[in-house]
Amino acid sequence: MDTAAFILVACFVFGFGLLSRRLAESPLTPPLAFVGLGVLFGPWGLNWLHLSAEHGVMHVLAELTLILVLFGDAARIDLSALRRELGLPVRLLAIGMPLTIFLGTVAAKWLFPELRWLEAAVLGAVLAPTDAALGQAVVSNPGVPTRVRQALNVESGLNDGIVLPVVLVFAALASMGAEMTRSASEWARFAAIQVTLGPLAGFAVAWVGSKLLKWSTAKEWIQPPFERLTGLALALLAFACAEHVGGNGFIAAFVAGMMLGQWTRGRCAWLYDFLEAEGQLLMLLVFLAFGASFAAPALESASWRTVTYAVLSLTVIRMVPVAIAMLGTGLRPPTVLFLGWFGPRGLASILFGILVLNEADLPHEALIFQLVMLTVLFSVVGHGISAASLARRYAAMAADREHCPEEHRAVMEHPLRARD
Repeated sequence: MDTAAFILVACFVFGFGLLSRRLAESPLTPPLAFVGLGVLFGPWGLNWLHLSAEHGVMHVLAELTLILVLFGDAARIDLSALRRELGLPVRLLAIGMPLTIFLGTVAAKWLFPELRWLEAAVLGAVLAPTDAALGQAVVSNPGVPTRVRQALNVESGLNDGIVLPVVLVFAALASMGAEMTRSASEWARFAAIQVTLGPLAGFAVAWVGSKLLKWSTAKEWIQPPFERLTGLALALLAFACAEHVGGNGFIAAFVAGMMLGQWTRGRCAWLYDFLEAEGQLLMLLVFLAFGASFAAPALESASWRTVTYAVLSLTVIRMVPVAIAMLGTGLRPPTVLFLGWFGPRGLASILFGILVLNEADLPHEALIFQLVMLTVLFSVVGHGISAASLARRYAAMAADREHCPEEHRAVMEHPLRARD
């Protein structure tokens, strides 16, 4: 990025911030705005910004953002409340997400016979996590029943960390045929170590970190600005410790955030503040890089098969599992459709796609990466444009509590990634 582009990006961030409340209910969501800016600055626009998935800057940005997203999303979900309620989010995660991976795998193998089944499974898993930030107007609209809003919020907060081990295992198994230097048992051992040592390292870092935070807070030795930095430090520490012992650092960051959030529940305002400022900036920079480097190539090389898969991923592959997961809940059909549509694919899918491209060795990794980027692009545009208007319409429909009793059942509100 040259100096002129850097200046314009900084001005764009500043200007969007000045208008952020005014734009909150408009179709121009922050991800959509930054993707558009990326396209403008990229090779298909002014040609000021060049970042490939293998670029060093892109690699560092993707890793740092994924660490913070996994850590922060896990920290803001109250697992004790989730266990007490065992409601819609659990159904979406335990029933809807596995079915989404299965349907995504079958659809990929049907449309792209050249993919091996494990490669198709990698694609299905990478596109399974949702990103509520792409439909922020939905989860922050007080007119939408709290139970519905929190179902989408909690689902997007936990599904990226839950599906990550699945992505890693599928990618490792799919790489077996391409990389013959390791035997099947070696790959299996590698995958097992990745998904066991990582959680252990994350648990240990969170336990020690929470004890030290409580001790320092009780003595009033810590200042608020440094409270915010502790979140970043513990997330990076969990990642580094896991990688040092041979585990997966991203899983460690997710587990560390989850445990720290439970052990310091009620005292995590500093962590939410960090995610809404520094963390939010990193996320938007990823969307900027996505627009500059991945959006236009995905469109340029699109075919009827890739477009069909992207559309199916955002509709049938998402909506059918959600409808099955909601059986027996008493929710009205418009609510089930609403939950099904607002499963945007965004930040986690981008980062998982880059992770697979850089770390795995798949015969058709370029095709998988293109499908992920095209689906995310369709989601950024489709869910961004529809979020505010559909949220208002649904809120008006669900306003009558007598006709929507299950939608208005009381549940606990969990913090949003970006609070209104």
